[in-house]
Amino acid sequence: MTNPIVKRLIPIVVAGVAAIAAYLAWHNFQPQGLPPGITAGNGRIEAVDIDIAAKTAGRVREILVDEGDFIRAGQVLARMDTEVLEAQRAEAGAQLQRAQIGIETARSQVRQREAEQRAAEATVAQRKAERAVAQKRLARSRELAAKKSISEQELDDHRAQFEAARAAVAASEARVAAAEAALGSARSQVIAAQAAEEAARAILQRIQADIDDSVLKSPRDGRVQYRVAQPGEVLSPGGAVLNLVDLSDVYMTFFLPTAQAGRLSLGAEARIVLDTAPDVAIPATVSFLSDIAQFTPKTVETAEQRQGLMFRVRVRIARDLLKKYSEYVKPGLPGVAYVKLNPAAQWPETLPQRVLE
Repeated sequence: MTNPIVKRLIPIVVAGVAAIAAYLAWHNFQPQGLPPGITAGNGRIEAVDIDIAAKTAGRVREILVDEGDFIRAGQVLARMDTEVLEAQRAEAGAQLQRAQIGIETARSQVRQREAEQRAAEATVAQRKAERAVAQKRLARSRELAAKKSISEQELDDHRAQFEAARAAVAASEARVAAAEAALGSARSQVIAAQAAEEAARAILQRIQADIDDSVLKSPRDGRVQYRVAQPGEVLSPGGAVLNLVDLSDVYMTFFLPTAQAGRLSLGAEARIVLDTAPDVAIPATVSFLSDIAQFTPKTVETAEQRQGLMFRVRVRIARDLLKKYSEYVKPGLPGVAYVKLNPAAQWPETLPQRVLE
């Protein structure tokens, strides 16, 4: 039976061996004879990939570029079929017109209800005037009836007229209240019609945005790596049509051991020499230095193990230089990146003297 302590040590030993092997591999592949303050690492040219994708589900109508084509920011690359979206846009446009007509109808109702309210208020004023006349007549009739100057029948008639005038005032006031309620309802219909118009307009804008997004444009300068889809294919939302390489963001990634990575600083000067162009040095700068070791044993207990840790480094080529030589940029090309650990260090004579400018 295996000792439990041995079981725990096995993964540690394996990880340590892997780290040492990685370090030795790095060391064996390093260019020899580098002066103090200069180090190097093997890597490949890389660039940012961009997927040109459909925002909504649909059929690819046409693709206007081929693999390998250089493209500019804003250039139309492909178009999605918009037949369904255009039908939806027509429907939304009809709904918008219906909502606009509804607003005008509701506003005319408001004007009508306002006129009815004014008429009802005028009727109230008229009925109140009639009630005042009937009240004065009744008062005089009561005085005359007390003196026996008029008959009781005439007094009763004047009393009935007053009561009728008072009832007429109450009825006209009720009509004013009804007119006010109708006016409030008409105004709420205007608000509802306006809300319907805004909703229809928003739907129309959304559909138009989807139609605009069906024209797939390049977000930046680059080169078409490959087609992911072909004309006639139906894609789901987010389905990729093309894959681009951003030629304004090109870099090389390599690894350095702890002792050298600890002396490296961001912005340090670098040179890239590609296998395909060994007589040319491409200027670059250190743009990234990992703060976490890439080859890390599970337990680092000795100085020797710590020396075996490898840190990822990235050197980026200047954008202005890439614009001049964009047609020569090919991700995947292998090469060697040289970096200055000491800013005062001199580039070795073995480095190509021809430097791209």
